[in-house]
Amino acid sequence: MEEVNGQQLKYRCADIRASFAVYFYTPLCGTCRVAEKMLQVVEATLPGLPLYKSNINFMSELAFEWEIKSVPCLILVEHGKVARKLYAMRSVSDLYEALKPLLNKEAGKEQKE
Repeated sequence: MEEVNGQQLKYRCADIRASFAVYFYTPLCGTCRVAEKMLQVVEATLPGLPLYKSNINFMSELAFEWEIKSVPCLILVEHGKVARKLYAMRSVSDLYEALKPLLNKEAGKEQKE
């Protein structure tokens, strides 16, 4: 997972064809560390998955705009807009099923270009 800042996220969201996921965390959150490990497993099984992470402590403006209530939070962005928020990272298989469609959308975008 690539670490991104607010400016980089806004740039990615400006592309209305963009489909990606952003994992929001805080460094001292134990649940966030567990969720990140599960996301790393998913990322290893889905090469090319457009998955980013960001420390919410540096994203107060975006957290307010996207109405992020707590961490860990996984936000799926489609067409440059928030499509889905996941707060409960129950299992690797749940995360896999939630994220796999993004890989297909990203591949479809590349074929159209």
